[in-house]
Amino acid sequence: KEQEDKERGRGERERKRFPTFSFILCRFHPSNCIMTSKYNIVTFLPVNLFEQFQEVANTYFLFLLILQLIPQISSLSWFTTIVPLALVLSITAVKDATDDYVSSFFFLRNTYLILLQNEKWMNVRVGDIIKLENNQFVAADLLLLSSSEPHGLCYIETAELDGETNMKVRQSVSVTSELGDQNNLASFDGEVVCEPPNNKLDRFCGTLYWRDKKYNLTNQNMLLRGCVLRNTEACYGLVIFAGPDTKLMQNSGRTKFKRTSIDRLMNTLVLWIFGFLVCMGVILAVGNAVWEREVGSLFQSYLPWDPPVDNFLFSAFLSFWSYVIILNTVVPISLYVSVEVIRLGHSYFINWDQQMFCSQCNTAAEARTTTLNEELGQVEYIFSDKTGTLTQNIMSFNKCSINGQTYGDPQLSICLQRLDFTPFNPLADQDFCFYDDTLLESVKVGDSHTHEFFRLLSLCHTVMSEEKSEGELVYKAQSPDEGALVTAARNFGFVFRSRTPGTITTTEMGRPVTYILLAILDFNNIRKRMSVIVRNPEGRIRLYCKGADTVLLERLHPCNQELMNITSDHLNEYAADGLRTLALAYRDVSEDEWETWSESHRCADKATNCRDDRLAAAYEEIEQDMMLLGATAIEDKLQEGVPETIAVLSLANIKIWVLTGDKQETAVNIGYSCKMLTDDMTEVFIISGHTVQSVRQELRSAAGGGKQLQCPPPPPPPPSNNLMDNISGEFALVINGHSLAHALEADMETEFVSTACACKAVICCRVTPLQKAQVVELIKKHKKAVTLAIGDGANDVSMIKSAHIGVGISGQEGIQAVLASDYSFAQFRFLQRLLLVHGRWSYLRMCRFLCYFFYKNFAFTMVHFWFGFFCGFSAQTVYDQYFITLYNIVYTSLPVLAMGIFDQDVPDKRSLEYPKLYEPGQLNLLFNKREFFICIAQGIYTSVVLFFVPFAVLSDATQSTGVPLADYQTFAVTTATALVIVVSVQIALDTGFWTVINHVFVWGSLGSYFTIMFALHSQTLFRIFPNQFHFVGRSPSTLLQPVVWLTIALATAICIVPVLAFRFLKVDLKPQLSDTGPSENWYQPMINCSSECVMMCSCLPSLNTCTANIDIISDLMTQVNLSA
Repeated sequence: KEQEDKERGRGERERKRFPTFSFILCRFHPSNCIMTSKYNIVTFLPVNLFEQFQEVANTYFLFLLILQLIPQISSLSWFTTIVPLALVLSITAVKDATDDYVSSFFFLRNTYLILLQNEKWMNVRVGDIIKLENNQFVAADLLLLSSSEPHGLCYIETAELDGETNMKVRQSVSVTSELGDQNNLASFDGEVVCEPPNNKLDRFCGTLYWRDKKYNLTNQNMLLRGCVLRNTEACYGLVIFAGPDTKLMQNSGRTKFKRTSIDRLMNTLVLWIFGFLVCMGVILAVGNAVWEREVGSLFQSYLPWDPPVDNFLFSAFLSFWSYVIILNTVVPISLYVSVEVIRLGHSYFINWDQQMFCSQCNTAAEARTTTLNEELGQVEYIFSDKTGTLTQNIMSFNKCSINGQTYGDPQLSICLQRLDFTPFNPLADQDFCFYDDTLLESVKVGDSHTHEFFRLLSLCHTVMSEEKSEGELVYKAQSPDEGALVTAARNFGFVFRSRTPGTITTTEMGRPVTYILLAILDFNNIRKRMSVIVRNPEGRIRLYCKGADTVLLERLHPCNQELMNITSDHLNEYAADGLRTLALAYRDVSEDEWETWSESHRCADKATNCRDDRLAAAYEEIEQDMMLLGATAIEDKLQEGVPETIAVLSLANIKIWVLTGDKQETAVNIGYSCKMLTDDMTEVFIISGHTVQSVRQELRSAAGGGKQLQCPPPPPPPPSNNLMDNISGEFALVINGHSLAHALEADMETEFVSTACACKAVICCRVTPLQKAQVVELIKKHKKAVTLAIGDGANDVSMIKSAHIGVGISGQEGIQAVLASDYSFAQFRFLQRLLLVHGRWSYLRMCRFLCYFFYKNFAFTMVHFWFGFFCGFSAQTVYDQYFITLYNIVYTSLPVLAMGIFDQDVPDKRSLEYPKLYEPGQLNLLFNKREFFICIAQGIYTSVVLFFVPFAVLSDATQSTGVPLADYQTFAVTTATALVIVVSVQIALDTGFWTVINHVFVWGSLGSYFTIMFALHSQTLFRIFPNQFHFVGRSPSTLLQPVVWLTIALATAICIVPVLAFRFLKVDLKPQLSDTGPSENWYQPMINCSSECVMMCSCLPSLNTCTANIDIISDLMTQVNLSA
């Protein structure tokens, strides 16, 4: 190692090295220094500018700036472009620097330079052996060599990695656990061969070669960077991966950048505008050529062309580029930065929303991105996990089946009171709740099946136990299910006390018992079961297994057939009650069988190739011919407000799909509980085929009429006036995971999508995380609709990343889903407000902002176009050059930003009461190509009025002294003033919700125009800069003329009155729901006159047929809870 250091030129370090260690990996090892920031003080300016000029708009304006430096082309000063460009670049740079600082600060704890054996984190290298003490963060990915705890154990907390706060145990390889001091570690000369760096937190595969032997290394031997050492005095670890190679940093890679549909449309429209600009430039250049040839030639004797112009064609060429510079404002330079500012404001509103704050877990809603806010107002499909998303993920042991006898039904119990376990078991958990005393009596009388049932629950798990004081046990489980089952066994007399790598200690009916733990057969999403093999004090070896009934029942001994039928009936009953079920079984293992299997398992565990497959085969070999013990049923209650939220979202024409790993009956029952499935539905289709042909046939049957769901729905609820109880549905689809695998195949996916999307609700059961993502991608591919995925666990991450919008629930399963999400909050019910309020407002505001933005720019720029026909196409500007500079960045920027951030059409309460208000976003009605052309047409119309009205009036007008007003500067001031007034009045009409900020920005911008104009036209500036300020004294002399104000008033009236008339007629003849919704009694005329009702709704943009009209009226009347 020392020789490596010398060769790499690193020199001697203060840290003590262990020279006899050799680390084998065919790649260069990076340092442990991590830079989470993109910039530093030196690189910020060049790197940020390079990134910003990747944007086409910024590059375009830089090109214009270069053109303006050419005197023969530019008729504008260079600052008319550089000032807006510099402002846009500066605002973006400040935003980027702030984001980079915040992200760097987030990782500061992990990169802070603390001392480890007189060395800093950043100087740790692969191959170093470092010492960790209690409560210290792990500095790199380490191979645990030894620990102060017995058997080489150490305890860690992985909240920084996966959000789980329960402690986990790690163990060193037995051969290195004796290396407890530095002298022994210095003699360590092993070699490690391992897999390359990857982002799999739960997997590590490697081999340690030492003293002519090899030892298999797994994730249980690793301490990953970001973990915290707990309840362990000290441990030593060997650095395997450092810096960017650590699994923490491998998981912090950039997520795929998501763009909204409005972003894509804006890019298209900007290209169209650029094409329009080129066309205008060509038209004016042709005009220049014709004018120079026919008219300009007459002036050559005393007004010759400036060099190097020598003919009319070259003059037209230069004129083209001159007009490209003058008309450049038609391509909005500040569009993108304004959009980012508005989105940032919307994100802060989400973060500050107190109605989305969960006081129970002290968690606020968080917008983790600023680019998708308006997309929240266009969602058509929601894909939701069940456990922890719709339910609380707080498990309680509810029922069980033991040897064909079911327990847990309070109505079969003699005592309906909660059982008191304290007299029977002093170690019982006081919070455990159970009512069926017959199960407790069965334990007391010593029923062997019951004892074996709870013995399995106390042994077959990975729970860690912490005994704070005598009899005070605290269980820390990796999943709520395991914690609930171990707690149930504890209360019924089989108390899990502690564990070591080789033993499990329990207290059985008051008697301490220690089992030798021979093997743990791990749970995963493919196996769907877990087993342990233990040796009891009598020396008998037994395998205990628990898992999903679909995989466990098929591995039973044939003699269990009758018991399996009874237990299966119980499992179906539990699932119909919405309970989570597991089956339990065991088998005795002989000594010879154990020795044979143990050797095959050891070989599979040490394999370097296909290790996982070999282990799975070994597990499969011994998990056969088991004896059925029974089944458990755990209750996971719905979260607060889930049925109401689903009901409201359904009325907003949002289709909700539930993708869950639970069995079909459980998922269907939850579907009825949360009102996804209702008794009013015409039919509920079930797809459960195991072959391609059967799945295809069932899909076609469903499309043509299908078969109804065979499991009976729960009894109908009592009548209610609540919104969620009044939804009338049509069809629903339930499909199993094995059937979904066939339905997702290329030749069947179209048929599946068409059938599923025709249904109001879809439930996919027994699905894998990969299948969840595939379903989302399928809808994105075929429906072109905005999708939203919501989940709370690591198994939902792929689905969350695949959807247009990912929402993470900060629940019981860590924060992996939150870290992968775009938005996060604590309760599913907050999704209603996120979409119907914040999403709808964001979409509305962005659309109004874009419409006005394009309108004001065309109204401003097209005046130059008309002026070109009256100035010999000489590229003369209409306005003062300072007005051109300040128009977009001072006079009109703040009012439109205020509207884009604060505007509303209806209050948040109305948005929730009338979900149909959400539909315009789904149909993309408020901003599309049609609306864009309407805005452009209005802008062109305004420019025509603003040019020709002052031109016509001032041509013959005179001052009171008889001096004519028909001069260029008077015309420029009049037109500019009329423009600012017209666009200010227009935004006042467009603003639907006035705040103090709106008033200050609108009227303040108008006042700033007059203030700045009088200042720029003052004698003072002219005396200081006589070559820059040519309009000296022009604004006072112009605006003192009554005819000028009459001209401005006339132009304003001609521009605004048609807009007002159109809007009044539109509200009267073709009202939107938002035009009528805000009134408390807006629906009363609909009750009195059905014909008026149909007429009004026939005008809604989302309706095209009488049938649709009637359906909408029915929905609207439902929404306002009409009781008669």
